[in-house]
Amino acid sequence: MARDLRKLFEKEREEQGFTMKEGHEDRFFAKLEQELPKNPPKQKVFSLWMQIAASVVVVLGLSIYYFSSSDTKPLPDEKVTVVDRNNPSGEVQGISLGDLSPDLKKIETYYTTNINLQLSDLADDPGNKELVDSYMERLAELNQEYQRLNQELNELGPNDQTISALVNNLQLRLQLLQKLKSKLNQLKSSKNEQESSNMV
Repeated sequence: MARDLRKLFEKEREEQGFTMKEGHEDRFFAKLEQELPKNPPKQKVFSLWMQIAASVVVVLGLSIYYFSSSDTKPLPDEKVTVVDRNNPSGEVQGISLGDLSPDLKKIETYYTTNINLQLSDLADDPGNKELVDSYMERLAELNQEYQRLNQELNELGPNDQTISALVNNLQLRLQLLQKLKSKLNQLKSSKNEQESSNMV
């Protein structure tokens, strides 16, 4: 029961027989001429200068943003390494995780910075030496695994498994240091509570 709508509308138009009065088009154009001015108003000089000024401000803003963001990019020979107490040099040969893409560079920088910050915050306390040493051994294992994964990255080339393993390694090291810091704070607070209860 498909109908062609064009034929249906043509048939309806013929049946109703719409006709315009004589001179309708001439009257319409005459009224249009009365309403519309013959000479369009000239654009104000002030608004033209405002448009030019706005475009100059946008261009300056974009150029400042571009040049300021390009200045903060690290130098190509700059390497991000995690300082290990057992291996302070921490040299990495070949490409690293951060050399693959800017996003991976941000991830690597974030984790290595936080790991180094956590390491620098650790206070050497003879009472907690055993706990700290056990965490440092695990951290050294993770660091060796990171070096092995980095070597694999250089030998086999970048792949999703190696990249995710490197990122997971960095995450594990940071989590390990955060757990250590939390345990040290718990031990410190329990010692403080014992001392305060002994004083009472």
